[in-house]
Amino acid sequence: MKKDIKKIPLIREIRSFLKWMIYQRNKGMNGRNLFLALNDYCYRKTGRRLNITEPVTYDEKIQWLKLYDSTPLKTKLADKYLVREYVRDTIGERYLTKLLGVYRSFDEIDLSILPDRFVMKANHGSKWNIIVKDKNSLNIKEARRRFGKWLKMNFAYCNGFELHYRDIEPCIIIEEYLENRSGELPDYKISCFGGKPELIQYINRRPEGLQIAVYDTGWRKTDIAFGRKEINADIPRPECLEELLKAAEKLSAPFSFVRVDMYVLDSGEIKFGEMTFTPASGVHRWSDMQHDEMLGKMIKLPEKYYLPGIDYRFDR
Repeated sequence: MKKDIKKIPLIREIRSFLKWMIYQRNKGMNGRNLFLALNDYCYRKTGRRLNITEPVTYDEKIQWLKLYDSTPLKTKLADKYLVREYVRDTIGERYLTKLLGVYRSFDEIDLSILPDRFVMKANHGSKWNIIVKDKNSLNIKEARRRFGKWLKMNFAYCNGFELHYRDIEPCIIIEEYLENRSGELPDYKISCFGGKPELIQYINRRPEGLQIAVYDTGWRKTDIAFGRKEINADIPRPECLEELLKAAEKLSAPFSFVRVDMYVLDSGEIKFGEMTFTPASGVHRWSDMQHDEMLGKMIKLPEKYYLPGIDYRFDR
């Protein structure tokens, strides 16, 4: 059945309006209301109620970490601009993608001084970016609209109360565009537990389709799937595997859990992507629930950190 093209913009507008209303509601959440809203969010996404008092599974512990481990250090490292300092001091400047500019608003950007290809990112959220492969084809009006909207929003209240984003000061960063000769850019997402790398999720978006697979640190393929997508790739062991793991270990050292995302170029160079503290906002659609439980056992929860401004009487 053909889609009614005329209806698509209207549907997008309705969805955008509903998301905005949810965001406005979430901004006012605190105390028990926040806990109930988080519980409702998890139930709507997974069909399961949240056990926050005695979390067992991976996703439950991610929710616990949202509430009780949104520390100032996590806030700094979730900031796509400030994290660069931590990476430089911890593993070295050479792992950083070249920074082309930092701006407080879209109108500060002088496109004439930028190369033909680059990546624009809002520093204070996830997936708030525009990949520019041809500057002359950039829809400036649409880009201005998107960043104008993003800069006004607090990502902590957009997608399941990822509270470590709450206190990031918004800005726009522009980085060098990365791509291998094939047009691909393999992404290695390394899950680290207590500062120790354990799993590597390989993702590569190719013209013929998505490649995705999960390996252990010895590059043996596992049957773990962080979602319902088929694991359909056999990927050669990267020559820089030991360097990837060593870099992830150093970056993850202070944390009970973090996923360190990095890219590998044709030259063998490794480039830092980001540090992800709450993957999928802790609402994975597991193909096998035993993996949720198995990975949950690997997260050793730290002492509770009470985020200023949050009423924690709901847990007493």
